[in-house]
Amino acid sequence: MPMAVIVTRDVPTRTRGFLASVMPEPAPGVYTAGELSKGVRERIWTVVSDWHAATGEGSIVMIWRDEKAPGGLGLATLGTPARRLADLDGVLVSIW
Repeated sequence: MPMAVIVTRDVPTRTRGFLASVMPEPAPGVYTAGELSKGVRERIWTVVSDWHAATGEGSIVMIWRDEKAPGGLGLATLGTPARRLADLDGVLVSIW
């Protein structure tokens, strides 16, 4: 079970409360879990995605270990700016 990190910016209190109930918050708006199964990670993302679609407030980024993704990192985003990871000649970069 890989580690997952979620970073939020300007999200409703409801979203922050939910994330804090399932993951420790070591810094404001940053949530992390050392061992989070794929199923749990996907359920958390479904909840925050549904809430974000309803309100459109803030932005959320989730990062997790994914051997099949560029640089071995999975990335999911909500809000702006949307980003994705790309491997450019062995260098992992975030592109808009």
